Order: sequence, then structure tokens, then C-alpha cells
Amino acid sequence: MAAEEDGRTARKRRQILEAALPVFLRNGYVGTSMDEVAALASVSKQTVYKHFTDKEQLFTSIIMDTTGQVEGLAKMITAALEDTDDLEKDLRELARQFLARIMSPDVLKLRRLVIAEADRFPDLGRTWYAQGFERSLETMATAFGRLAERGLLRTDDPALAAEHFVGLLLWIPVNKAMFSGGGGHYTEADLDRLADAGVAAFLRAYASPGSA
Repeated sequence: MAAEEDGRTARKRRQILEAALPVFLRNGYVGTSMDEVAALASVSKQTVYKHFTDKEQLFTSIIMDTTGQVEGLAKMITAALEDTDDLEKDLRELARQFLARIMSPDVLKLRRLVIAEADRFPDLGRTWYAQGFERSLETMATAFGRLAERGLLRTDDPALAAEHFVGLLLWIPVNKAMFSGGGGHYTEADLDRLADAGVAAFLRAYASPGSA
């Protein structure tokens, strides 16, 4: 019976989180009301407060619950580079997948929301970055270090190489999306072209002779 109750509690909590996320993404922190969240979750306002003591706790829970969206990039990086025997091909495929994931409308909206509320919730912003995007960079740095050991890359600082790689991919499209709103500024072909160009620039700087 206790397990069944725990299961219902978990499902109700998930129901509230799933209803609240689009409200926060659309309205921001200040513009979101617990009444609207409750209505969209098809629960009473009292039920929302039973699971989350206030709007701040609900917002914090939602943001931390989404770190997996970015965290999944780490597995993508490892799968693409761990045993590569064609560095250019696999880096291009990784770059295309990475850019497509980051430029998805939901991730862009989430990124805007975290940035917009960074002054209000600085610890939350730092934690979200550390557990999501920074972890992906660390995974990429580890992969680049191994590629350097294999003689495929030239770098004494794999972490900086990872920053340069991601910067080459994201600087153009993400900055435009952050200032312009929405996420439909680039077609898949546009993003593929940017990904391929970023990889080409990265390899000119970091590839060992004859490796790519």
C-alpha cells in the first residue's frame, strides 16, 4: 500500500512539473501563477502546494529537472568519439547532432529562462550550467585528451579545445536566437553548414598532420 501511495505521489508531482514548465517558459517567473499551473495540471491549488511549498521551489524543481536535456549531450559525445577511426567524419556528425540539440526550440526557451532569472536565482543558474552544459564540456575535454594521446589532435589543453569547438558551433546561431526570439531562424541545412564549417575551422587549428 505504501509503495502504491508513493507511486501516486510521484505521478502527481510529475503531472504538476509537466504542466508548469510551459507556463514558466511562456510567462517567465514573475508572470507565472500557481492558479494557472494548477488548472493546467488538472489539480487543486492546494495539491500544488502540497508538493511544492511555494512558486520558488516549483521553479527550482523544474529547472533542475531539465538538466537531463543538456546532460544527454555527454553520452552523444562519448559515443561519437570514443573509438573513432575517421576523425573528420565523426566530428562533423557530432557537431550536427550537438547543434541540432542545442538549437531545438525547447532548449532555447529554457536557456532564455535560466538567463533571465540568473540575477534572481544565481545559485540555480550556476548549478544548472554545472550539471548540464559544463558536464558536456568536461566529457568533450576528456574525449579530446584521448584523441591527443592517439595522435589525432594537437593540444596541451583539451578543456580549452572543447571550449573552442563548442564556441565555433554555437556563437553564430545561439546568439541570433537569444536576441531574436523563437527558434526557427535556421533550417536543418543551415545548421549543417554551420556545423561543417565549425569542424573545418577546428581541425585547421587542432588536427595532427594527416589525421583529418
